[in-house]
Amino acid sequence: MVSYEMNVDGRAIANFVLDFCDERGRRVSNLSLQKIVYFCHVWSLIKLGRPLVKQQFEAWQYGPVLQYLYREFKKHNDQPITERASRINPTSGQKEVVSYQFDKETEELLWRVVDFYSQLRSSDLVALSHVKGGPWDEVWNHRGIINPGMRIGEDAISEFYSKVRPPFSIQ
Repeated sequence: MVSYEMNVDGRAIANFVLDFCDERGRRVSNLSLQKIVYFCHVWSLIKLGRPLVKQQFEAWQYGPVLQYLYREFKKHNDQPITERASRINPTSGQKEVVSYQFDKETEELLWRVVDFYSQLRSSDLVALSHVKGGPWDEVWNHRGIINPGMRIGEDAISEFYSKVRPPFSIQ
């Protein structure tokens, strides 16, 4: 088992994705956002050798999900998300938008990953995350029994995607 130091709140990654897509006129639903954030995490594990999101993804019916991120945006249903993820500031008690700032290497990877995956339809993102023998499939269909809400481990993600060629260019 590999030991990982977790990094960023998934809401910060979501806000990066939403900002990136807004700047390019790309609409992002909750379903698409979940998958794009997941693939950002996947490729950070593979290309940077470290996890991006500090929380673990869960296997849900339509693929990997960060539960708290789903709750944040579920009111949008399948419509484009028009706000940013927020949290309660523990000092002030006020709700605030979650900010982000990444090192150059991480930001460059995020640009490539988000640029590629944000151009795909939600159904394509679901299909990519549901690939037979992949981390979601192994957790969701464990021994033929469906296990909703089960966590997708970093080791499973790393093992599977280390054998997959990235669908975007990396310098």
